[in-house]
Amino acid sequence: MNKRLKTGLIGCLLLGISGMVSASQYKIDVEGAHAFIQFRIKHLGYSWLWGRFDQFDGQFQFDKAKPEDTAISVEIDMASLNSNHAERDKHLKNEDFFDVDKFPKATFESKSVKMTGDETAELTGTLTLKGISKDVIIDVEYIGGGADPWGGYRQGFEGRTTLSLKDFGIDYNLGPASTTAEVFLSIEGIRQLDKQDSLKK
Repeated sequence: MNKRLKTGLIGCLLLGISGMVSASQYKIDVEGAHAFIQFRIKHLGYSWLWGRFDQFDGQFQFDKAKPEDTAISVEIDMASLNSNHAERDKHLKNEDFFDVDKFPKATFESKSVKMTGDETAELTGTLTLKGISKDVIIDVEYIGGGADPWGGYRQGFEGRTTLSLKDFGIDYNLGPASTTAEVFLSIEGIRQLDKQDSLKK
């Protein structure tokens, strides 16, 4: 094989490998409570009812130089729903709404990223809720990233989307102003070192 051609092929191979491994893995910082999943829905059209999920976990892959390759997966403990009202929470967890005894987990798995600005994007992924899987689009904003005071490295994002209750089998009559729920995500992740990174460190 021509020496110049061989050198070029090796270079391309190394660049390809570098591209595949350049994205870092991050674990969502739920232990430090630096991540939140909140929602709000109109109450009779007169005010907003807010709630959150206290227990969830997940991870994401991110390279600031290639944000379109970002990938994220999240699992939510539906029984951790908290609207700051015990009787209402009990109702939201029963078969009229989330039926958490039958469907204890909800998941989100990303599929693609479309950049809409320097630090904004549309994240498309599959949300599985109450046993029903639907593709949803989350509007994402990059908040920032860098070293933390404890020797780690972090990245953070915010996201929001609007969900139709009927799309996920929730058909309880809350009035015409309450057919959709807005979901807000605040995600901060801690970079996870692999064995090779640990040896370098």
